[in-house]
Amino acid sequence: MISLILGHKGSGKTKHLISCVNEAIETSKGNVICIEKETKLTYDVNYRARLIATDDFEIKGYAAFYGFLAGVCAGNHDITDVLVDATLRIGGRDYNELSKFLEEVYELGEAQDKKFTFTVSADKEELPASIFNYCKVL
Repeated sequence: MISLILGHKGSGKTKHLISCVNEAIETSKGNVICIEKETKLTYDVNYRARLIATDDFEIKGYAAFYGFLAGVCAGNHDITDVLVDATLRIGGRDYNELSKFLEEVYELGEAQDKKFTFTVSADKEELPASIFNYCKVL
């Protein structure tokens, strides 16, 4: 199951994500990855989490984003949790593409036994209902 942190800009999504990252660090028996668009969380996230900025790799669009996540998971089998901030800024605001992306990530997570959490700058009502077949709201 994928976890989503929903809300519009300024609603506290990133603070909630930071809390989730730091909590995952304490409970994980493997590695925790935090992905953001640009380097902003360096001093907020526990040093034991691997912090990656997608801008460093020129990730644009959901196809590239999925490939990036799959590569991160393939590169380290000890990853247990992947938490992503600013999902729409990385992949785009097309909610149908977001839905397809999250379905693919769900399948990746199930196959690789990884937990994914994403912040999404939208309300639940704005998103396609199909997303909630494989995503839960935190």
